[in-house]
Amino acid sequence: MNLILMGLPGAGKGTQAERIVDQFGFPHISTGDMFRQAIKDGTELGKKAKSFMDRGGLVPDEVTIGIVRERLGKDDCKEGFLLDGFPRTVLQAEALDAILAENNGEIDAVLYIDVNPENLLNRLTGRRVCANCGATYHLVYNPPKKEGVCDKCGGPLIQRADDRKETVHERLQVNIKQQQPLVSFYEKKHVLKKINGEQPIDEVFQDISSILGAMAK
Repeated sequence: MNLILMGLPGAGKGTQAERIVDQFGFPHISTGDMFRQAIKDGTELGKKAKSFMDRGGLVPDEVTIGIVRERLGKDDCKEGFLLDGFPRTVLQAEALDAILAENNGEIDAVLYIDVNPENLLNRLTGRRVCANCGATYHLVYNPPKKEGVCDKCGGPLIQRADDRKETVHERLQVNIKQQQPLVSFYEKKHVLKKINGEQPIDEVFQDISSILGAMAK
């Protein structure tokens, strides 16, 4: 099964990706991991990606698509995969379709974890990080035993600049604008599966499992 995992920042993609991989055995392919591996392997595309990343620039589509093509060509993807962080644009989605079509493949489902942006704002701004050891907490979902103090090392808990309300709101708006054309693209292909991401984590995964189980029959 060839799958894409989508959702706004804070929707819980990372947690669900781990569970999908554990339960179904698909390789989890994230854009960051692909770039790091290509750079580590010293491939031509990896070198090109590194040159842009070192300058703080965005990696161009042709390089990103080339790295995706190489990754999906590896043996562990023959029975399916879980793509996370790619595609980000309709152009990339069309390129992905073309890559898969070369081997008579296609995207079987796009799992979209749907959460109200206002709720995501609360989720993301509640995060706190230990200034000493980097342990992560959440004021609502995973609070420290003592307010403002790390359970592990006793260090002070801080709110990172990118977790502040104004920054998070801006990031969400950018992502909503970026994802909407992609959501429409996959809706038209009838492969978009929306999952209610406002449920408890176990129930979100239960819904994902039901969708994948029904498709496997």
